[in-house]
Amino acid sequence: MLEFNTIAEFSRSNCLTVCAFLVPANMIATLLTMVLTALHRPSQQIWQASGFAIMFALVMILHVYTWFAVGVIMAPTFILLFLAVTCLLINCGAVIWQRRYINALHLNR
Repeated sequence: MLEFNTIAEFSRSNCLTVCAFLVPANMIATLLTMVLTALHRPSQQIWQASGFAIMFALVMILHVYTWFAVGVIMAPTFILLFLAVTCLLINCGAVIWQRRYINALHLNR
C-alpha cells in the first residue's frame, strides 16, 4: 500500500527527474490546449488536452507542496508553483472559453 510519506520522499529524492519531466510536459500540454482552442477544434479534443495538462499541473503542485512540507522555501519552489498554477488557470480558462464560444455560436444561428 502506498503511503503519502513514501510518495513524498520519492518525489523529493528524484526532484531533478520529476521536474525535468513535469516542466516540459506542463508547457507542451498547455500549449497544445491553447492551439486547439485557437483553432476552434471540437470540445472533446480541447477537454482531453486540457485534462492531461491539468493532471500535469496538479502533480507539479503536489510535488512543490512536498518541499514546502519539509520547510524548503526557495525561489525554485515558488517559480515551479507559479508555472503550475499558471498552466492550471490557462487550461481551465480554455475549457470555459470553449463552452462560451460554442454557446454563443449556437445562439447566433
